[in-house]
Amino acid sequence: MASFKERWNIKSNWQVFVILVVFAVTGSSAALLSKPVLAFFGISKGEVSNWIYYPLYIILIFPIYQVLLVSFGFLFGQFTFFWAFEKKMLKSCGLGFLLPKKENPE
Repeated sequence: MASFKERWNIKSNWQVFVILVVFAVTGSSAALLSKPVLAFFGISKGEVSNWIYYPLYIILIFPIYQVLLVSFGFLFGQFTFFWAFEKKMLKSCGLGFLLPKKENPE
């Protein structure tokens, strides 16, 4: 647990607990919200092939997860941690161009 706290620059065990709860709630929520979003676009499990439904379902989870992660992080008082985590994740996925660029003061 100490290496986990050190690696993520976390100060207390309570903060570790809250962060793990946010990850769990976010993953479950993203999976649950993806189904109604697909249904909104007329894509439901019984109406299209599983070869179409499941890849779209999995692809849709990713952006929903990103938004929910920062949102739940904010609600649980850990916005700073999750915003830094989000930026690192987007950069590692090659989506760093979505982030605002820092201006260089001269």
